[in-house]
Amino acid sequence: MKTCPAYHAIVPAAGGGARFGAALPKQYLSLLGRPLIWHSLAVLCGHPAIASVRVALAPDDSHWRKAEWHDLWLSLGRKLEVLFCGGKTRAESVRNALAAAKPHILPDDWVLVHDAARPCLSHALLDRLLTGVNDDGAGGLLAVPLTDTLKQDDGKMPPSVSRTLPRAGLWQAQTPQMFRYALLTDALTAHPEVTDEASALEAAGFAPRLVASEASNLKVTYPDDFALAELILRGRRDSEGRESNNG
Repeated sequence: MKTCPAYHAIVPAAGGGARFGAALPKQYLSLLGRPLIWHSLAVLCGHPAIASVRVALAPDDSHWRKAEWHDLWLSLGRKLEVLFCGGKTRAESVRNALAAAKPHILPDDWVLVHDAARPCLSHALLDRLLTGVNDDGAGGLLAVPLTDTLKQDDGKMPPSVSRTLPRAGLWQAQTPQMFRYALLTDALTAHPEVTDEASALEAAGFAPRLVASEASNLKVTYPDDFALAELILRGRRDSEGRESNNG
């Protein structure tokens, strides 16, 4: 009897977050009293459809092993596997994690790759992705249509506007990005220069499906993004608390 494909998640987290200029890598900075990456992992570990979650850390990462965070990592449950296999690029980290997971994942199983610094993903958006991509052979990703006018600079310092770019039909890619294990492995092996998984599939000749997401699924890139992420998570937590009390 043919079994249904399982869902597995990979979170590449070997980067140092250089744009923050902080003593800690960005993924370990505090967000609502917990490391930023904890929030990104918690939503994946807590979703009933996700069978396993693998985080790919740098081989020399000493921060994960801090004693004060030990119980936090344990709170994420048994789905989580920690791999010290991160590479110099996102693509290398994901490819290394895929190789490490090979004994436990079937070729047709789904792999969801999620940013360590995207802590506001919700179970509702995860459900939307799983439903929206499950019947697509090329896989797909969460994304939002662009609404702002785009300006291209002239490459000088300070920069000036070179031209205005048409935004019609343009989407901003988010994560998770979801593809079949074998297809993603082959695409990243053939196209290691890409900056996200969808680009590897595109380079391999596929057209990943775009699943409409929300702006709340933001990536924490600059220090100011922390305040916005806190507002989103606090609002979600307060709303869940009210629903629980009313129930």
